[in-house]
Amino acid sequence: MSLDAEQLKGLAGFRFALRQFLAASEVISRRSGVTPQQYQAMLSIAARDGAPMNMKELSEQLLLTHHAAVQLVDRMAKAGLVERRPSTTDRRSVHVALTGEGGRRLETLAAQHLEQMLQREPQLSDSLRKLRQVRR
Repeated sequence: MSLDAEQLKGLAGFRFALRQFLAASEVISRRSGVTPQQYQAMLSIAARDGAPMNMKELSEQLLLTHHAAVQLVDRMAKAGLVERRPSTTDRRSVHVALTGEGGRRLETLAAQHLEQMLQREPQLSDSLRKLRQVRR
């Protein structure tokens, strides 16, 4: 499949907007005292809508090894952002939940991230419109 100039511009524009968002995300997160990966973990946990999240699920969401997810949760627990809870159905499993502080911090971070995403919406939409032409 050969791509034309508009499709290449679409790919380049999408990547650029995505990189801009990720750079802004890093600044927003670090300014709040968390790493981008910690923000991503808090977001994944909160997105469960109250359902418990175990370490395996968190590692899958973050594309991490189980060991790396455990280390991340260790650092987050030490910072007071999450807590471990034993599973009520499986003694070997541990669930991760946001603390009150983690929830408050996430609320602030999510609002700032949403603002950044919306700033890039025109460029992302334009890029996606160009990329849809690839399918035609």
